[in-house]
Amino acid sequence: MADKLKFALALALVAAGVVGFYLLSEQALVLRVLSVLAGLGAGLVVAWYSEAGRRFVEFAREAVTETKKVVWPSRKETVQTTGLVFAFVVVMALFLWLTDKSLEWVLYDLILGWK
Repeated sequence: MADKLKFALALALVAAGVVGFYLLSEQALVLRVLSVLAGLGAGLVVAWYSEAGRRFVEFAREAVTETKKVVWPSRKETVQTTGLVFAFVVVMALFLWLTDKSLEWVLYDLILGWK
């Protein structure tokens, strides 16, 4: 129950920051943006101390660890793969265009006799 209250408080703080942005419409934009950032920051601090917040931080850490394990392709591999994709797209475009024109010729010229 305490975690749900913390989460509700965090959402309320973020909402208060957004409401502050609109209530301070006569003030400088910097002050209005700071209002939103303060609400967001306060909401994050409150959420940080909930169980869901701790699980999210742990998930983010694990995601960063897994990202470091990925073997990213070299520039040469990326360019070659991109070239193959473009070549395939061009070949498929030509194939579909030829198929369309062939079916159009068969249907309109041979079968229906329209010119």
